[in-house]
Amino acid sequence: MPELIVVTGPPGAGKSTVAQMLTQRFKRSALVAGDAFFAMIDCGYIDPWTEAAHHQNEVVIAAAGAAAGRMAQGGYNVVFDGVIGPWFLETFLTATGLREVHYVILLPPEDVCLHRVKSRTGHGFTDRAATRHMYREFARAATSPLRAVRSTGAPETLATTITELLNAGSLRVPADRG
Repeated sequence: MPELIVVTGPPGAGKSTVAQMLTQRFKRSALVAGDAFFAMIDCGYIDPWTEAAHHQNEVVIAAAGAAAGRMAQGGYNVVFDGVIGPWFLETFLTATGLREVHYVILLPPEDVCLHRVKSRTGHGFTDRAATRHMYREFARAATSPLRAVRSTGAPETLATTITELLNAGSLRVPADRG
């Protein structure tokens, strides 16, 4: 069965760049961009980092999980690029219909994320206050047994590190972990 790898972290962590490099390491792969699912909301969108967005986030994350899981069930190694905090991992994992996913949090220093978000061009998200908030949420969650990669290395190096962790089974999160 092909793998589903969730590359997550706060804005500016390098998720999209690293996720794209990971997909290139497989013969058959799909890149599922979590931001695209939030962009589907046409009316009634709520900023996802706010408490009022909890229901919206549950729905969007379940939809993204279902799509990513279906791609993996169809024979593709899937790399999911998006903000799936550990607090929503069970929602995502259940929606995939898979027995497990591989989950890694990219967590370079906060100032690196803030600088990257500030210097973005052509990206829809540039909110530094929200970046700080999400960074702190991920930093708090990264103290759990889940794997956090805190490096500021080159994206190719991070992709290699993640591939090594994947091959070692260190990123595995089973559906029956509860």
